[in-house]
Amino acid sequence: MYSLSYGTAFFVSFVVALYLGKLADSKGIRKHFFVLFSLLTALFCALLTPLTSTPWIALFVYSLMAVSHQQALVFYNSMLLSFEKRGIASGLGVSVGYISSALTLLFLAKRMHIPEVFLYASLLFILLIMPALLSLKNPPYREKVSLREVFKDKKFILTIVSILSLTEVANTLIAMMGIYLRKVYGLEDENIYKVIGLSALGGVMGGILFGKLSDKIQAHKLFPMGFFLWSLFLIALYFIPKDAILPVGFFAGLSLAHLWTTSRLFIIEKFPQTQVSVRLSFLSLTERIASTTGLLTWSLFLYITGDDYRLSALLMLVFPTLGYVAFRNVKFKDKS
Repeated sequence: MYSLSYGTAFFVSFVVALYLGKLADSKGIRKHFFVLFSLLTALFCALLTPLTSTPWIALFVYSLMAVSHQQALVFYNSMLLSFEKRGIASGLGVSVGYISSALTLLFLAKRMHIPEVFLYASLLFILLIMPALLSLKNPPYREKVSLREVFKDKKFILTIVSILSLTEVANTLIAMMGIYLRKVYGLEDENIYKVIGLSALGGVMGGILFGKLSDKIQAHKLFPMGFFLWSLFLIALYFIPKDAILPVGFFAGLSLAHLWTTSRLFIIEKFPQTQVSVRLSFLSLTERIASTTGLLTWSLFLYITGDDYRLSALLMLVFPTLGYVAFRNVKFKDKS
């Protein structure tokens, strides 16, 4: 029921994001929705605290929180229009995300117990989001958007497919890395945490690096590097011995940072900025689809290979390969 509710929430979220994105782009009220859904996310999270004894109601409220959070993310990404140097803003957002997650796990995880965890998370969320709510300016761009025209935009759909291909690998990596390290290398939890910790460090450094590079050479020119990075990562994962696994963790974080930093900037740079909220709704959808189809494909590969984890990971090369083919069919006129 949890999986069904969670999946349904993300489908509902995409439909809602399309409608609200269209409204935000036509009225120029992106920050209004960013503020609204950020506050609703915190509210629904806090409401889970007294609802642990009523699981069905808690599951419903949790689904509302998931929908609100996805809406907030769409409009959070669209707020990049407010920055002159969008690359470094996007990259620092990725870096700070890694830092915040690491600090929370290091210093607060042991103190977070149900039901108090929901209240603490809500308060932390409000604390961290408040500066953006108070200081960011509402992007003034506006245009009446036709969803039919967006769906008929071949360049845009191919762009989304190419981003989806990399997100498939990234989300599968995030979900399965701990199991992979235990099954293939026999690592204990302590060493697994070291690999994940180095991955977080790679994410922090990668966010800053690719953010600055995006401002200098433009994100749409930097984005294709992702097909090479993820292909190299999957190949290295197949051949790398146990005593050399730590650098691979760092490289994984670097690749993740590249994807999260450049993909949203790519859409902002190459498609009408007056339609950014609607267009970024599709970016949010790729992350949700990838969370499901990537794991299903991984499971299929494990079944075909007889639970050969190394070979199954290598077979995930099909995603960056197909993504690169899709990307090569996107023909943009260079305005730079």
